[in-house]
Amino acid sequence: MSDSASATVEVQAAPPADATPRSEPTPARSTGSKPKRQPRYHVVLWNDDDHTYEYVIAMLRRLFGIEPEKGFRIAEEVDQSGRAVVLTTTREHAELKRDQIHAFGADRLLARSKGSMSASIEPEA
Repeated sequence: MSDSASATVEVQAAPPADATPRSEPTPARSTGSKPKRQPRYHVVLWNDDDHTYEYVIAMLRRLFGIEPEKGFRIAEEVDQSGRAVVLTTTREHAELKRDQIHAFGADRLLARSKGSMSASIEPEA
């Protein structure tokens, strides 16, 4: 540098005393293992004599989006076996679906129907 050239000096200002220090995000560490999968639960529909096949088919369609043909097969299984697994999912979702079945209401086609069908959840084997 020549004597006539001026030098530029950069001065870095210190952060204010009340400034919160910033930390850089820590990269996620890979342990080589897969994420733990949530346990799965069955939503089980129980048979009774106070609900028609039509009720079961309509309820499954509305709450689960199940097509009528599959709903009929599930209704047959409930009728013949006493129970049927309607859905297998996470515990929280299974509890929600069980509660929706319990809240669906009585079968309007049967005067003796006083309320919704019974359902429960159970761990997948």
